[in-house]
Amino acid sequence: MLKKKWAASIALATAMFGGAAMAADITLYSGRGESFVQPIIEQFERDTGLKVNVRYGGTPELALLIQEEGRRSPADLFWGQDAGAMGALANAGLLATLPESLYNELPDIYTSETGQWVATSGRARVIAYSTTRVDEAEIPESVFDLVRPEFKGRVAMPPTNGSFQSFVTAMRVMHGDERTLEWLKGMAANDIVTFRNNTTAVQGIADGEADFALVNNYYLPRFVSADADYPVAQTFFAAGDVGNLVNVAGIAVLNSSRNQENAQKLVGFLLQPSAQQYFTQEANEYSVTPSAVSNPLLTDVNLVLERAPQMDLDTLADLEGTLRLMREAGLL
Repeated sequence: MLKKKWAASIALATAMFGGAAMAADITLYSGRGESFVQPIIEQFERDTGLKVNVRYGGTPELALLIQEEGRRSPADLFWGQDAGAMGALANAGLLATLPESLYNELPDIYTSETGQWVATSGRARVIAYSTTRVDEAEIPESVFDLVRPEFKGRVAMPPTNGSFQSFVTAMRVMHGDERTLEWLKGMAANDIVTFRNNTTAVQGIADGEADFALVNNYYLPRFVSADADYPVAQTFFAAGDVGNLVNVAGIAVLNSSRNQENAQKLVGFLLQPSAQQYFTQEANEYSVTPSAVSNPLLTDVNLVLERAPQMDLDTLADLEGTLRLMREAGLL
């Protein structure tokens, strides 16, 4: 029902794209999953008459493929799951500069400082906690406080998860490798409870395996939508703490594309109000524009932006350095 409502409403917001067929097809490399992406791509195709050829894969793998293909890449656009991959391609000189009109009204946290990619949705890091075993007064002010003795054996983390690794990369950028390694080793020594991903970490709290978890914001709402009394809540650390990192899914046009005008139309389409509504309702992610109706399962986006650390998301590109530190700390 939600997708039908979305499909009906999004058509009203896309008159700017016209109904006539465009001059050429475009090719999208998507690090976002097919079940999530396909409905919105199909709507774009219906509204524009333009065919989008999509190659799906993992965000890191597709970013690496684009670097290997270089100017021979058949891709016109890359839609990545996190800013680190976007930054890696920008640093490699493979992305085109987007028109400012596409992003000049977005909050700075949702745009590249180089103007070479733009966020399509935001994902906030949070600390999830048990509502039955945790007093809110226990929640620390900073993610760095979790190495204290009172949290021993109580904190869940998914070390192999890409979003967690991006968070560690952000910690390196903000606080340096030495302090980050000290924190990683401290967490390992504090008997963290490891899970394979964010979903199982949140489930682990409900099952009594941990009292806290470092996860992205959109996992808990999936449980709450099925059970309003689910015994887990989530919140932020103090304003500016790296534990409140807002990462993004982002889209960029490759500078090797021979069809940049049509590629930019897809970028603009994903920033339209109804597309943004789809992202926040279907994925429980944060809209990058203020026009989308808020999701009642999400914290107000203004609070998210208030608590988030300010940083250039292009600097999250050094995944290898992060993996090296995590191995040294014994977390991988």
